[in-house]
Amino acid sequence: MTIRVLIADDEPLIRAGIRAVLESTDDLTVVAEVADGRAAVERAGAPGVDVVLVDIRMPGLDGLGVVEELRRRDLAVQVVVLTSFGAEPNVLRAVRNRAAGFLLKNCSPAELTAAVRAVHAGEAYLSPSAARIVLEQVAPADPGARPAARARLSVLTPRERDVAGLVADGLSNARIGERLHTSEATVKTYVSRVLTKLGCENRVQIALIVRDSR
Repeated sequence: MTIRVLIADDEPLIRAGIRAVLESTDDLTVVAEVADGRAAVERAGAPGVDVVLVDIRMPGLDGLGVVEELRRRDLAVQVVVLTSFGAEPNVLRAVRNRAAGFLLKNCSPAELTAAVRAVHAGEAYLSPSAARIVLEQVAPADPGARPAARARLSVLTPRERDVAGLVADGLSNARIGERLHTSEATVKTYVSRVLTKLGCENRVQIALIVRDSR
């Protein structure tokens, strides 16, 4: 299956770089590029777009406004916010408006492609820096939650607990695989099991439980 991507960024050089990364793979293709937010909303509403990569600072309508408008229209696309500006309010606003992913532009090509694949599969993807902001600002640690969090983690196998801990530390599946000396595909299977056993919808929720258990 080919994942069809729309790039929304007002800088031609950035768009060209993103296109080059995505189209170096076998399963990702760029179907369109736009340079402003209004055009992004209209093109995302047309057939043939699965994932939208949107910059925050654009003319007409900024990237966060694009996220809000696409959710208001209830379009069947996933949105990843990709920006140089990782300021706290941007992350929180993107998460509250159900952006499927949030990446900084200094991410690696591997992280960019992993994020696109993850959100297309229905998963949430936050860069480690964005995840830390969510953990610290959206849901401060509750010392009284430790017993309940530890009880929830007790249903995991030792290796699943290892994976959950590394997810909480903000590592990608590839980095977890390196740390545990196993394949990325195996890590993905473990993460899926952890999500199911803990009743979580995404990696941030896993991280919250692990953090509360510490």
